[in-house]
Amino acid sequence: MNIFKKLRKAYKTRNTKQKSGAFELLKYIGPGLLVTVGFIDPGNWASNFAAGSEFGYTLLWVVTLSTIMLIILQHNVAHLGIATGLCLSEAITRYLPKTGSKVVLWSAIGASISTSLAEILGGAIALEMLFGIPIKIGAILVTIFVFVMMFSNSYKKIERYIIAFVSLIGLSFIYELFLIDIEWGAAVKAWVTPSIPQGSMLLIMSVLGAVVMPHNLFLHSEVIQSRQWNLEDEKVMEKQMKYEFFDTFFSMLIGWAINSAMILLAAATFFKQGVHVDDLQQAKSLLDPLLGTNAGVVFALALLFAGISSTMTSGIAAGSIFAGMYNEPYNIKDIHSRTGVAISLGVALLIIFVIDNPFMGLIISQAILSMQLPVTVFVQVRLTSSEKVMGKYANRPFTKWMLYIIAAIVTFLNILLLASFVTGN
Repeated sequence: MNIFKKLRKAYKTRNTKQKSGAFELLKYIGPGLLVTVGFIDPGNWASNFAAGSEFGYTLLWVVTLSTIMLIILQHNVAHLGIATGLCLSEAITRYLPKTGSKVVLWSAIGASISTSLAEILGGAIALEMLFGIPIKIGAILVTIFVFVMMFSNSYKKIERYIIAFVSLIGLSFIYELFLIDIEWGAAVKAWVTPSIPQGSMLLIMSVLGAVVMPHNLFLHSEVIQSRQWNLEDEKVMEKQMKYEFFDTFFSMLIGWAINSAMILLAAATFFKQGVHVDDLQQAKSLLDPLLGTNAGVVFALALLFAGISSTMTSGIAAGSIFAGMYNEPYNIKDIHSRTGVAISLGVALLIIFVIDNPFMGLIISQAILSMQLPVTVFVQVRLTSSEKVMGKYANRPFTKWMLYIIAAIVTFLNILLLASFVTGN
């Protein structure tokens, strides 16, 4: 009997530890999901639907490749936040020369404005789809709603809202996929087999270049500190770094699935019908006759959730960047954080009113992101490779050069994308 009691006690202890470990792991899920919002934003929607409608499943491998690169870069910048207790903006202010840091951070503010412009436009387009509200009026409504959400709620509440929005976006696409027949064999092959059909290079660059975004690198280094970890205990830090990787990997995997679902939906509907989609309103109007009115409404609602949630994360990133100029962490109750949010969302809204063509606004925003991204990525790798900044957690030589190679690839693709916008090819 004693043997059975001991076995039962050991079994209960093991189960308790497993459950405790699982619940503890769940406590650290959140920062990565905020970053995920950034690469399922309206700009990604446009690229993914264009890719799927024109080339079917063929370009799914681009989503896989871009997600792998994103995991590595976001994991690296999250380590900066854990190891130093500083966000990327604070680290730039502290460790770069004063003039150089100001140039980098003000260019990052410009990138955040460009990002907010695209996100607000996406939400406004969704409101036009759902209720016939004009784009400029819709942009005002989205901006006001985001301002109220950000200034009246703590970070923890905003994190929960955004996780809910991401869940709703994912469920929307699951619903859409159940309405169509997917050629899963072709899709699985396309996910892991690189292929460059004639005339596809611009879309490849658009899908790949829109995934790694400057504001997300600032955002992740900031929100990763939201769990209030004890940075003086090395064992605690190493434990948090381990959990951070799971959070980043899990969250980016969700982003990979949602981006893939967009291409799958476009491939199984528009490509199959021989229809090329280059506009989100067009995608919704074409889904109605193909899949029914409900599908079009679900599509527009998911776009609205994507626009609102990505506008909030862009605002948080801007607040973090501006506060970092004053060597302060993000705090929505602080004047510097509030100023950063107001600059990003307010200037973006003003630009929307100046530009008559929303599509031109998206092009301009992408061009600015393409120019600023190399600055942020290379500065990040420089900081995380420095023992002065990171101590014993500085990048090892292999990691350092892998990051520089990824940074060079992303930079090259963004330069090509920018060149294509300038030349119109």
